[in-house]
Amino acid sequence: MTGHDEFVAAEQQRLLGLAHALTGDPHDAWDLTQETLARVIERWSRIHGDPGAYARTVMVRLNVDRIRHRGRERPTSEPPDRAVAPVLVGEVDAWLVAALRTLSPHQRTALALRHVEDLDTRQIADRMGCSEGTARSHLSRGTARLKDHAHGREQELR
Repeated sequence: MTGHDEFVAAEQQRLLGLAHALTGDPHDAWDLTQETLARVIERWSRIHGDPGAYARTVMVRLNVDRIRHRGRERPTSEPPDRAVAPVLVGEVDAWLVAALRTLSPHQRTALALRHVEDLDTRQIADRMGCSEGTARSHLSRGTARLKDHAHGREQELR
């Protein structure tokens, strides 16, 4: 087994978890994870330092690109050649999934990096390719929106 094979075996589930937090969709998460791993393996000999950190940075940037280009995609009437069953990372309450869908893609990314990857604001800004102030803004607005959603959920349960 080569070094990158061991890396994939060790990191695939963790990357899939982050991808699911970033995308909110198990199919998109699987695609994002596979693209990330392909990019990492392609550049394996040039990676210096922690390949896991490099992979997570690649994943965040690929997701930002995916969000930017989503408006350019055109649905077709032809289904894909074959369906791939997604691997679900874990159970999440339906209200939380609904709340996460109300966030902007950048807010969701910032919150995923904070709570899934446990990164500080500077690290989030580095991964997202933005300033620390912008990262703080995404975190603050995303957290406020989730709190509003949680408060509404609490009211429903009473």
